[in-house]
Amino acid sequence: MIKDKIIIKGARVNNLKNIDVEIPRDKLVIMTGLSGSGKTSLAFDTIYAEGQRRYVESLSAYARQFLGGVEKPDVDSIEGLSPSIAIDQKTTSNNPRSTVGTVTEIFDYLRLLYARVGHAYCPTHHVLIESQTIKQMVDSVDTYEDGTKLQILARMCKNQKGTHKDLLDDLMKEGFVRVKVDGETRLLEEEIVLDKNKKHNIDVIVDRIIKKEGYRSRLADSLETALKLTGGEAIVENLTTKTEKLFSQHLACPHCGFSVPKLEPRLFSFNNPLGACPDCKGIGVKNEVDDDLLIPDWSLSINQGGLRYFKTSVGTDRIEWQRFLVLCREYHIDLDKPLKDFTKKELHIILRGSDKPITYTIQSSSGNVSKTTKYIEGVKTLIERRYEETTSSWSKEWYASFMAEHTCPTCQGRRLNDQVLSVLVGGLNISEFTDMSIEKALAFIQELKLNETETNIARLIIKEIKDRLTFLNDVGLGYLTLSRRAGGLSGGEAQRIRLATQIGSRLTGVLYVLDEPSIGLHQRDNEKLIKTLCNMRDLGNSVIVVEHDEDTMRASDYIIDACFGLYY
Repeated sequence: MIKDKIIIKGARVNNLKNIDVEIPRDKLVIMTGLSGSGKTSLAFDTIYAEGQRRYVESLSAYARQFLGGVEKPDVDSIEGLSPSIAIDQKTTSNNPRSTVGTVTEIFDYLRLLYARVGHAYCPTHHVLIESQTIKQMVDSVDTYEDGTKLQILARMCKNQKGTHKDLLDDLMKEGFVRVKVDGETRLLEEEIVLDKNKKHNIDVIVDRIIKKEGYRSRLADSLETALKLTGGEAIVENLTTKTEKLFSQHLACPHCGFSVPKLEPRLFSFNNPLGACPDCKGIGVKNEVDDDLLIPDWSLSINQGGLRYFKTSVGTDRIEWQRFLVLCREYHIDLDKPLKDFTKKELHIILRGSDKPITYTIQSSSGNVSKTTKYIEGVKTLIERRYEETTSSWSKEWYASFMAEHTCPTCQGRRLNDQVLSVLVGGLNISEFTDMSIEKALAFIQELKLNETETNIARLIIKEIKDRLTFLNDVGLGYLTLSRRAGGLSGGEAQRIRLATQIGSRLTGVLYVLDEPSIGLHQRDNEKLIKTLCNMRDLGNSVIVVEHDEDTMRASDYIIDACFGLYY
């Protein structure tokens, strides 16, 4: 017969003095008391720690070697213990890529929703993007100037790991001569060895064409070949301007040719190269040199050390300083003029560099003389390049002292590229949805109107999104947005997010241990939290809460007062 109590004997963890206590199972139990009275030591360091240790010991020896040993708490015995889950106030995640949406898994369901029932619209012409015919593709290429060198590509592999030897062999058997592997043109008859642990892009070069009279039929044939190879996509590379245009038989604007690849869940992830903003790589912010960190005192001149980066270089023979002096002389920049009096053009030159190649001669400290002709970097460009290239932690920290986080100018902090943001559901793209508060997002998803086919496709997806949004709203987090960084959450917010996630899992027979979940919660939302805790208990779980809130204590089944050792 399963015991109806958790029986603890001889608990001596931290400041517990040989405590014996019985805690009813499948009840909401509050542990309260003064600071230092031992309530947290009993709840987390004794009960939860022993539950975790027993779980680890139940695993195979192979699994335990990865988890490491868990020390047994200082207690004589604990009986009637269930599998334990701790929901404390530790930050959910410090990863800059983690958001409220990702840690609650709502974003995963949103990606699935947008991939299945989303509709792409051209960001320029605001028309529904539909499949293109080969004639429309040829007409689009026809806008290039005569004499333009073109290359027709079929992307056979995109961001996929492996050696791809079989693919390359098959392409050679089919009569193709060249491929582009990670941007580099290679002959198929060569031995092409790829790292199986790295992601690769492989484009087969179907044809090379010069735009001139009578080229259209050959272009159409080449496009048709590329479309067959890829199942509906072709790339036309303009070798003159070094640009590419993606054509799709699936989704493309008839006016400007703006194309969207096949809609699939990974396309909508900012953690995947397919969907991430190409500039910030899906983080939404960039580290850039901040003017005020580089120039703390604008009343100083360059010779007076106004540029902090060159403060110790003025008057020396350092190569960087000599090169910077050449830049200033070329554009007649006064080194003794206060930086606050510089024109916008002068500031742009010293910060971003020359707009033309400059021929100059410099001499190193060892006496070596070199003459070269090239663009000269400005101090901002120099710092940002060195920051990316250096492998020294000390140097990285030095360059970072000039930098600050700025919203990505390309995606405006939305983390995703234009192709992803062109896909709408209910008039909103996925970024606009996640920027709404949870309360508003819940109202939007409840009122979402879809046609009959879309409703059948998305019914279960929408149910999961709605349930998870409801759980978050019920624990008083309706004001948060799904795009909020997880690392910026307070301890109480992070704990209630984990609490809402556990409700969604619908587990039973589990022992939950919580640490003051009401901290930071507005009084009007306290009832929602209490209701949530009761729901977890009613599912058949034991809930132990370290808490001081009076309303929560009154709603509990039992209270353990650690200050006086009372149990009632």
